Amino acid sequence: MRSYPLIKCIFFIALLFPLIAHSDQEIQANTYDKNVTEYKLLVLGDSLSAAYGLRSAQGWVYLLQEYWDEKQQPIKIINAAISGDTTDGGLARLPRLLELHQPTHLYIELGGNNGLQGHNPKKIKQNLAQMIELAEKNNIEVILQEIFIPTNYGRRYLELFVNNYHELASEYGVPLVPFFLQEIGLKPELMQNDGIHPTAEAQPMIVEFMAPKLAALIVEG
Repeated sequence: MRSYPLIKCIFFIALLFPLIAHSDQEIQANTYDKNVTEYKLLVLGDSLSAAYGLRSAQGWVYLLQEYWDEKQQPIKIINAAISGDTTDGGLARLPRLLELHQPTHLYIELGGNNGLQGHNPKKIKQNLAQMIELAEKNNIEVILQEIFIPTNYGRRYLELFVNNYHELASEYGVPLVPFFLQEIGLKPELMQNDGIHPTAEAQPMIVEFMAPKLAALIVEG
């Protein structure tokens, strides 16, 4: 996501909690091929996964690979996250990325920039749906990341935006990972000055949150 200095993460996450209830129970693991010796996870995301404002080696995706290497998890991460990317950009890039890297799993962390720019929620959902369908046609398992945004465009827009992810997870039977800043965003000392992007100190906390969820879906599912 791009930087919006006047938006404070504490404010919008606090507003979202009573709006959308979710739990780890929404993560539904599929059955994967146990004969695969190494899994490839393609991360298709924006600045939240591209270490915005940090060195790449400080970002949670890089740290997650280090963590999994230490644990001898058979997962290789290809980080294709780009700061400022949207679902439109991700959809345009995806065919080439799938051809180039041939991943076993696709993790989609996109939509935040669309939401911050007030794009039509139906179009956002359509783009995400096409990404899921493209991956499935290539026998790639999809993991969808829930995204929260500020209430810039009103509560109704916010509902439509967040519900997109829950509806897609249900319609396509793909696992939905809860927003990884849901706790971190409540602590200003863990957020950069823009109030949207987590600090270097927050990145290991994201790893701690994401590692077991993703490993369960990829290796243990």
